[in-house]
Amino acid sequence: MRQIVLDTETTGLDPSQGHKIIEIGCVELVNRKLTGRHYHQYINPEREVDAGAMEVHGITNEMLADKPVFAQIVEDFLAFVDGAELVIHNAPFDIGFIDHELRQWNARYGSITRRCGVVDSLVLARSKHPGQKNNLDALCKRYGVDNTQRELHGALLDAEILADVYLLMTGGQTALSLGGSSSAGSGNDSSGQERRPLSAQRTPTPVIRANDEELAAHRAKLEVIEKSAGQVLWQD
Repeated sequence: MRQIVLDTETTGLDPSQGHKIIEIGCVELVNRKLTGRHYHQYINPEREVDAGAMEVHGITNEMLADKPVFAQIVEDFLAFVDGAELVIHNAPFDIGFIDHELRQWNARYGSITRRCGVVDSLVLARSKHPGQKNNLDALCKRYGVDNTQRELHGALLDAEILADVYLLMTGGQTALSLGGSSSAGSGNDSSGQERRPLSAQRTPTPVIRANDEELAAHRAKLEVIEKSAGQVLWQD
């Protein structure tokens, strides 16, 4: 399963009032694992950024003056997200801006939802934590995600943080891959290499036990996982 965690920054709050996208940030997940692939682009909106919006993200008109307009980046953006499931916090806001840009530049693009599925992580958070704050900063605190670099909003940084929050919120931790899925009892590993038994005369592997501080940190992490995903089976 391919997912794209996406965030945008804009000149203001409402595309129907002429406000535009000025930054897009995306990170890729495949089978709930970060791949390291990302898409990031600043965009010249060909209009002024509202002062209130500038206070939120810190992106100035001068910073955008030499950036490409949306029409120059749209094909690369669509190629990156095409066919994926988009994970967006407060999805109607970002989808509304993206669809407005697509319609403005070429009606044949249609809505982004024709190309991608959408998961709204804000709706998901509200269903899991009703009556609580569920903005990104609150979720970082709840799930123990480091957001100390988030002094201002930024599309790529926020997408990276949301990816961590989303994975914790929807499963506690991702599946572990330990070298393939070869069948039990097979004489070969997943690469086709023959497995050889370990010698009984080998030097014993040293066992390094966790100290009290590490055990306390482990228990704290399990409590976070338990809150996000239900009962864990390996509590001490």
